[in-house]
Amino acid sequence: MILAAGRGERMRPLTDTTPKPLLCVAGKPLIVHQIERLAAVGFREIVINLAHLGDRIEAALGDGRRFGIEIHYSPETSGALETAGGIAHALPLLGDGAFLVVNGDLWCDWDFDQVRRVARCLDSDPARSAHLVLVDNPPYHPEGDFRLDGGNLRSVGDTEGEAFTYAGIGVFTPAFFAGVPKSTFMKLRPLLDQEIAQGRVTGEHHKGRWFNVGTPEQLAVLDRELSMETK
Repeated sequence: MILAAGRGERMRPLTDTTPKPLLCVAGKPLIVHQIERLAAVGFREIVINLAHLGDRIEAALGDGRRFGIEIHYSPETSGALETAGGIAHALPLLGDGAFLVVNGDLWCDWDFDQVRRVARCLDSDPARSAHLVLVDNPPYHPEGDFRLDGGNLRSVGDTEGEAFTYAGIGVFTPAFFAGVPKSTFMKLRPLLDQEIAQGRVTGEHHKGRWFNVGTPEQLAVLDRELSMETK
């Protein structure tokens, strides 16, 4: 699932007329970079949630056939439901096993081919509900989001493990969202804190490249870097 329903307030005025995932870097929309990388490692079905200017995302991507995939859309007609609410709303489209969730406003070279291995581990262990990809803390978020202690996630307030930032890439079981009523506004962080406290969430530290595209300045930096690589 690619999360694409957000308003992108910090990207205004760009996002007043263009949904954030359709903002271009190196000649193509952010979300197309992700779709192409997912298709390259064998993904064939992708769910995309829609809210702000969602019709433009659907018009730009269509049914996914030109990428070699099938796209299913999950409209949030009452407005964006936030991360956990949007995923719970889309559960009927996501199947019975563990699934990948990636934010639509990032670029990362984490190997999506690892999802199969992670999903098999989660599906075979009812004591685990999610696996997060973490990255080094950026300058604007030095405290990080969680601590990683031998593959297990802990609260950032704990003393065990090293603090890292959530990359916006995770693999989740449907059970993780079982308690979220459909069409309910809910953030992901409270659910993560709850599951981490029960020792049900694992994680890994990605040491490669990661760009969170949250501002026009960050978009410009990523565009310059990727454009230079494609020349």
